Amino acid sequence: MDARLDHLVCWVADQLASLRFYEQVVGLPGVRADEFREGKAAFPSVRVSPGTILDLMAYESANGVDEGTGVTGSAGHPINHFCLAVSREDFDALKVRLKQHDVEIRGSGTNSFGAQGIAPETIYFPDPDGNVLEVRYYE
Repeated sequence: MDARLDHLVCWVADQLASLRFYEQVVGLPGVRADEFREGKAAFPSVRVSPGTILDLMAYESANGVDEGTGVTGSAGHPINHFCLAVSREDFDALKVRLKQHDVEIRGSGTNSFGAQGIAPETIYFPDPDGNVLEVRYYE
């Protein structure tokens, strides 16, 4: 099987605040952001790669039945973290943006194993809703 990650869904309290965080701090471009702001889309997303997006879903939609999926009350199912791999240049620029936006780097590592082998350096930080991101680069 040739599988690829299509999307992840993060539960967020304030979709616009989360969208700003992922666009301005993390540096990921918005998807359907204008449509969401205009009330034409139920949630915004950000693009991680050409084939992968991160959906920013409101908590209040989590307790009922999601009309699109039929899934009931799936909020609160935890994941430990998700990881983004970027270039060394983007990694360094992200650290600067995190500091500018007063986002605390809560952990770091070196020589960490991942999907592309060993990453020389990784950082961990929370989004506004406490979802933990790991960002790394490979040489």
